[in-house]
Amino acid sequence: MVEELVVAGVTLASAGAVYVMAAARVVKQYERGVVFRLGKLRSEVREPGFTMIVPFVDKLRKVNMQIVTMPVPGQEGITRDNVTVRVDAVVYFKVTSPAEAVVRVEDYRFAVAQMAQTSLRSIIGKSELDDLLSNREKLNQGLELMIDSPAVEWGVTIDRVEIKDVSLPETMKRSMARQAEADRERRARVINADAELQASKKLAEAAREMSEQPAALQLRLLQTVVAVAAEKNSTLVLPFPVELLRFLEKAQQGGPVPQQAPQQAPRQVASQIPQQPVQEQLPPLAPRLDSDPDGSNSRQD
Repeated sequence: MVEELVVAGVTLASAGAVYVMAAARVVKQYERGVVFRLGKLRSEVREPGFTMIVPFVDKLRKVNMQIVTMPVPGQEGITRDNVTVRVDAVVYFKVTSPAEAVVRVEDYRFAVAQMAQTSLRSIIGKSELDDLLSNREKLNQGLELMIDSPAVEWGVTIDRVEIKDVSLPETMKRSMARQAEADRERRARVINADAELQASKKLAEAAREMSEQPAALQLRLLQTVVAVAAEKNSTLVLPFPVELLRFLEKAQQGGPVPQQAPQQAPRQVASQIPQQPVQEQLPPLAPRLDSDPDGSNSRQD
């Protein structure tokens, strides 16, 4: 009798241990447990820690509540200004309602990934190339809104979306490089011209000051000579005044060179030529011959 009781106690204890082992579940801190009893969703969501379910009746499904980082594969598309680009992005999302994430969609990760790819292709078609390169913050917000609208019904919230890279064709890269080089050259020329204008104004002011003080011009000449002579070379450049050359030229000619009077337009003087009578020369008269009655010719002057 005692042996039978001991065996029964051991059997019950073993069955209880097996039941506890089958019913015991541990939910981690970053997880939530969704229980299905006979296929029907239980409204109570199991919190982190130790929890019990009914073996062979309840089924516990754990849902990760952490922020998931999902890379979006590169999508090729044509922008609104007819440029072929390849864009890839990163989506950050998390589950806010574990029950809806399990019940409303078969695989919420796959659904979010497909929605992100579709929305990215749509954003590429609606945007221009300059927006993709320089105005990414606005495109990120638009892409986040497009993905978040259907994801809310799945119990998923999109934390943020970032466009990671924009790949351009090689021909477009070369065109943009030439455009940037031309713009830089234009700016350099404008800056150089502005510097020349300012320098010319300063030189004009310096010339006016030196014209009032002749000694200043001589001092500036000496400074230039000193600056040239300071270099380690064997050539010394000295300015030669033009007035000295003119003086030597006059001395070589033996006297002062008369100044040429300004040329004046030649005056046209109407010469009066006396008119002389023109004698008409008449041709000599040919002698007239009269015939005589007797048949001989006689000459008459």
